[in-house]
Amino acid sequence: MDLSTLLNTPAGPDFREWSLRARHLTDRFKGRTVTFSPKVFIPLTRLCRDFCSYCTYRLDPGQAEQIFLSPDEVLKIARAGQRAGCSEALFVLGERPEQRYPEARDWLKRRGFGSSIEYLRSVCQLVLLETALFPHSNPGTLTRSELASLKEVNASMGLMLECASTRLCAPGGPHEFAPSKHPRARLQTLQRAGELKIPFTTGILAGIGETRRERLESLQRIRQLHDRYGHIQEVIIQNFRPQPETAMASAPEVLLEEMLETIAAARLVLGGEMNLQAPPNLAPASKNGQSPSYLRYLEAGINDWGGISPVTIDHVNPGSPWPHLHRFRAGVESRGYRLRARFPVYPEYFLNSSNYLNNGIRGRLRHLSDAEGYPRSVVGLGKRTGAFELEKGSSRAAGSVQ
Repeated sequence: MDLSTLLNTPAGPDFREWSLRARHLTDRFKGRTVTFSPKVFIPLTRLCRDFCSYCTYRLDPGQAEQIFLSPDEVLKIARAGQRAGCSEALFVLGERPEQRYPEARDWLKRRGFGSSIEYLRSVCQLVLLETALFPHSNPGTLTRSELASLKEVNASMGLMLECASTRLCAPGGPHEFAPSKHPRARLQTLQRAGELKIPFTTGILAGIGETRRERLESLQRIRQLHDRYGHIQEVIIQNFRPQPETAMASAPEVLLEEMLETIAAARLVLGGEMNLQAPPNLAPASKNGQSPSYLRYLEAGINDWGGISPVTIDHVNPGSPWPHLHRFRAGVESRGYRLRARFPVYPEYFLNSSNYLNNGIRGRLRHLSDAEGYPRSVVGLGKRTGAFELEKGSSRAAGSVQ
């Protein structure tokens, strides 16, 4: 469905028709399999040069317990994830904190690093060498040389577009004091990743002040980049959740019906071959309060849940725990879908292609994958669905790392 048709379609009965079309499109191209990535969340640093109106992740040096995680601390988290059956080491860090804070510059300089990106590369390489996990890094906007360097030690990478409208960067907008959130900077990084053939995750953040038109236009920009380079491995539809002690603490939440509309629109804009994800731990409450509301995302056209951890919390949304995984599996199966674990990079980027990953990472992925590109053997995964087996009533495995 073309963008102009979607823009001119009102919510209501016509939208429900979109949802049906989106689901049929997903079933046609993705079948009845829905995936997730077993991961550990590694918050390498919470310092950031930017100030977003909705963020609780960033801290100033005086608030943070430490400037950066040490290599030993990184390995401790990664090894806990390996024991629990994870395959992804998700590295998250604030945008270039050394540009704002001398404490960050001094920490890096004392250890021989000129930037946080150099340090990130070092610890990604360490995880590759010392564990069975595959790094997936979200370090913010990057130069071409930084992307090329990180490509060598990452299975995939990510950067949320959030919104392609410059209006959100204007005075009073959520990105007024966040220069790296300017759409030009984000789209430039996404384009460079395409030129370098890096499997890349991106997406939109719904509910931060954008209009319905701006959401759809943002999805269209992502589609255009993928049509040109073929490197967008998945698109995330993430809903804004108000956080206490932020400038947007009293802003309205995105309602469930609005999320379903946005997911369905994304499927129709992006097409049936794109991997479409929505995080289950952020799903808005359903009106009846019965079954988990995130299960309705399947009706709207997703085929992936993103990363879910049995070991670490969601440090960006600490008040939103991951679903209990044995219940999660049962809920997905009750809707007629098969749940499977995947690697941080999707099979189409390594199984029958040699264009996107270096030989070492690609060779390891192929060695560990089955004929379809999914993990062959992961400790602690259920045989039937590839979902984690946890003790009853537990949302994280024993010995979890906060």
